[in-house]
Amino acid sequence: MTRSRWIWLVLTLVWGSFFFWYTSFEGPLTTEEIEAYLSRSDLDGGDPETRAAIRAFFESDTGDDFVMMNIIELNEVPDPVAGIAPGETSAEFVDRYMAYMWPALLKRACHPVIFGAAAAPAVEVWGIDGRGSWSQAAFMRYRSRRDLLEIAGTPKFQGPHEFKIAAMARTIAFPADPWGYAGDPRLLLALVLLIVGLLATRRA
Repeated sequence: MTRSRWIWLVLTLVWGSFFFWYTSFEGPLTTEEIEAYLSRSDLDGGDPETRAAIRAFFESDTGDDFVMMNIIELNEVPDPVAGIAPGETSAEFVDRYMAYMWPALLKRACHPVIFGAAAAPAVEVWGIDGRGSWSQAAFMRYRSRRDLLEIAGTPKFQGPHEFKIAAMARTIAFPADPWGYAGDPRLLLALVLLIVGLLATRRA
C-alpha cells in the first residue's frame, strides 16, 4: 500500500471512530427503560404536569441527538443547602452542579452548543405574563435521551442537582428534536481531516 493510501486510511479511521462515538445507534428508549427511570426519579418535584411532560418526552424518543434549550434566571442569593456555609453566590452553586455534569456530559458526547449571559431583559414577549429578566441561556446537545437518563438517573446526580435548584429563581427548559446547526463536529472534523489529508498526500 502506498503512503498516500495509508494516510487516507488513518484519517478515515480517526473520523469513523469519532463519528461512531458521537452518534447514537441504540435506537429509541424502551418502555421498560422509561418506567424504570420514572419509578426512581424525583426530578419532577411531585408535580403531575411536569411528570407527564417528562414521560411524553421520553415516549417520543427518536433515538437521535437533541438539544435542550435552557433560559435561566439566577437567585440574587442562593437558597440554603445543608452542609454549605452561607456566603456562596448562585454562580458558585451552579459551578458545584457543573462539577458533576461536565465529566458526565463530555464522556457521552454531550456538550453546550450555545452559552451566554443575558445582554438585556427580554425584548419581545408574547402570550405570557411579564417581560421578565433572565441571567443566561444555554443550549445543551445530548447524544440521545438515553444518555440524559444515564446522567440524571444515577444517585450521584441528586446531590449536585440540589445546587442547581438552590441557584435558580426560575427557568424554562425544553427539548428540540429534530434539530441541526452548521457547526456539527462530525462535519467540522471531516473538513479538517480532508485538508490534512490533501496537504499530506501532496508532500508524499
